[in-house]
Order: sequence, then C-alpha cells, then structure tokens
Amino acid sequence: MQREHQAILQGKRLAFIGCGVMAEAIASALLRAELVDSHQLTGGEPNARRRQELSTRLGIRIVPDNREAARDADLVVLSIKPQTLETVMRELHGQLAPHQVVLSIIPGATIARLTSGLGHPLVVRSMPNTPAQIGYGMTVWHPAPAVDEAGCAMVQAVLEAMGQAIRVEDEDAIDMATALSGTGPAYVFLVMEALIDAGVHLGFPRAIAEQLVYQTMLGAVLYAKESRKHPAELRNMVTTPGGTSAAALYELEKGGLRTVIARGVWAAYRRAQELGQGRRVAQPE
Repeated sequence: MQREHQAILQGKRLAFIGCGVMAEAIASALLRAELVDSHQLTGGEPNARRRQELSTRLGIRIVPDNREAARDADLVVLSIKPQTLETVMRELHGQLAPHQVVLSIIPGATIARLTSGLGHPLVVRSMPNTPAQIGYGMTVWHPAPAVDEAGCAMVQAVLEAMGQAIRVEDEDAIDMATALSGTGPAYVFLVMEALIDAGVHLGFPRAIAEQLVYQTMLGAVLYAKESRKHPAELRNMVTTPGGTSAAALYELEKGGLRTVIARGVWAAYRRAQELGQGRRVAQPE
C-alpha cells in the first residue's frame, strides 16, 4: 500500500491553507511515511511565529499569503477554523486552476458552500480526528461529482497516511462522522478522566490510576477489535451474575449512561449542521 501511495503522490505538490494542529499532523504523517518530500509541501499561515515554528520542525516552505501557497499545488488542503472560512474563500475565489483538487477538513463546511465560495468544482469534504497525529486516525470523506478517480486516489493516499480512511457516498455521513468519530476522542477522554478520578477517590495515587486506566482502555479496544465480537457479547463475557461488573453496570445503566452518550452525539451532529450553514447559536444556559 505504501508503494502504491508513493506512486500516486510522486511529483504532486500539496498546499495547506492554515497550518494548525491538523495540518501539521497530515504533513508529518506524509513525511514520516516517506510518501512525499518536504519540497512538495507548502503552507499558508498568517502567524509569523507559527510559520517559523513549522518551517523549522518540518523543513517545509510556509508563506503568509494563501494565494501564493495554493498557486502551484495539485492538492489544496483547507485546514482552517470554521470562523475564518468565508475570508479564505474570498481570497481564493477564482484563483484555483482547473486541475487543482481542494480537500477540506473543516467541520460542517458543505460541498455546496465550498464550491460556491471558492468558485471551483473539485472539492472533497472530509472529517479526520485527533489520533491522526500519531497515525491512528479515522477519517471519513466524500468527493464532489466533478472529482475524478485520479483526484480521489490522491486524496485517499493522503488521508490513509494518518490512519484509516473511509469514502462515503452520502455527504450527510460526514456530519454523522463528525459527531461520532471526529468528536469521539473527546468522549473517550472524558470517560478516561472520570475513571482516573474514581481511582484517585478510591485511594490510588494519580499516576497509578492513570496507568491502570490507559492500559485498560487500550487493551479493551484492541481485544474488541481483534475478537470481532459484538461489544454486548464481550460485556456479557466479563459480567458474572452478582459480581463486581454486574454491580457497576447496574449503576451505569440506572444513571442513563447510554442515553447521555446518545444525546451528546446527536448534539454534536446538530452543531455540525449549524456550522455548515454558517450559523452561530447561543450556548444553552
């Protein structure tokens, strides 16, 4: 697979519009996997300190002007915050060449909004997540109809450098993925935090509680994936009638854990759709 991706990206130039955490994660993954050389990557970043920092760390060219960054790229990655999207689209409107593919990782930004704002039909929408920074990301993506298979292959090669990537046929699945896998690490981190705090409350030193929780979470995920069993089946396997797991699970179910998680995911989904429409909503009291 690596050789195939190397062949696809050979000679291709990539530009990152916005050089934040995710742009650095993608660039680092591509360089680490030796899919591209540093001279194939360019970044557009208004913050001088960030330009210097990323240029020093990755050895890539970073410029303050987005149009200059995008000029010679085959793939233009929109890795900016949703709040700056309108400004950046105005900068790039009518500036992109017919062959250039735009890959957006902006939450909620729809293909219709991007193609209209950029005046450009070759747009791919995607949603990665933060484990992409260590090569264990999960990205869901969807291309506009105008993107050909060569363009899709280029996007797939880039996204798979960060972990797994799934192409979906329905664009609405991107908002669903934003709520489930894109926001998902935050749910996991919250559960980890709660378990660590519970361990400290029991009497463990925090360092030991952290070690116990991290390894338990990691082991459980790897075991579930390798076993190919449904999570309910795995849960039943470790739940002895009248035992400690049964007592704990009773309290979790009684407290509505499933319902609270489902409500959180739905809230993230609705917010992703609001962001896609450029709407600002008041936070609940």
